[in-house]
Amino acid sequence: MEIPAVPHLDVCVVGEINPDLIVNGLPQELRPEQELLVKEFRLTLGSSSAIFAHNLAALGSCVGMISKIGADAMGRMSLEWLSSGGVDVTRVRQATGASATGITVILTRPSERYILTYPGTIFELRFEDLDLDYAFSARHLHLSSYFLQKALRPKIVDLFREAQKKGLTTSLDTNDDPDDLWADDLRETLRYVDIFFPNEREAKKIAQTNDVASAITDLSQKVGTLVVKLGSQGAVARKGRCEWRCAPLRVTTVDTVGAGDSFDAGFIHQFLKGASVEDCLRFANLAGAYSTTRDGGTEAFRNRDELARFFLSCGAS
Repeated sequence: MEIPAVPHLDVCVVGEINPDLIVNGLPQELRPEQELLVKEFRLTLGSSSAIFAHNLAALGSCVGMISKIGADAMGRMSLEWLSSGGVDVTRVRQATGASATGITVILTRPSERYILTYPGTIFELRFEDLDLDYAFSARHLHLSSYFLQKALRPKIVDLFREAQKKGLTTSLDTNDDPDDLWADDLRETLRYVDIFFPNEREAKKIAQTNDVASAITDLSQKVGTLVVKLGSQGAVARKGRCEWRCAPLRVTTVDTVGAGDSFDAGFIHQFLKGASVEDCLRFANLAGAYSTTRDGGTEAFRNRDELARFFLSCGAS
């Protein structure tokens, strides 16, 4: 089978692809063996890596993705969502075994949510599955969900080291560690990360401190630019001794799933245009806020006209 030509990529995303099943209106008490009714649900594109890739493409960057899916309807559906959003998926591999595409079930109440993930093929993406010529043809390499990349994880540091040797800039969003170990191998990878995107909880876990200011000081010494998402407190970026802060944007929030990944996409989109850290942070804040105006991580970014109007109304383009 002939391998498709390598497109001209701004960003290559390495990571997981799976759908999200978002269930809203969870009863206050979950009683076993009783049929309980919920308000509504949505099946949409999920996974940190895929949400980042989709929304970055919607913003206008040329994005390709390397991943692995199962030979099932969930995998095909996820690829269709990504492809229709403008992401090149020609290097997404299909597992030859019985493993299914992963899926995340998100159960929500007004003040809390529960996140349940079946990893499936997420755990099976290996270094040998990566088309490195394709990955290194891009200007920038991004990886999400570090701790979910079970098979790839031992070689992630090699991937980032080689990307920098090839002249790519790099970014990383670890997301949560389901094992809550936050192991030291991550710190070796951070040596080759230009832009690191933890949220407040992740930053404190990685830096092994309960104080976010201490975490920012520690982690900013290990990466080129540290960008910490602070939820209701906005975000902060630190590069060397320079620091920038951005207050949260007030919007009518429907769902916060994928807001952090959308934030990352906004930052990288402006970074690749040569914008200052301060301008990247402001644009990222807009992208993250806009994501919350619809259910799911990508739904707000599907209508390009509405997306453009939102950014124009905020004085950005």
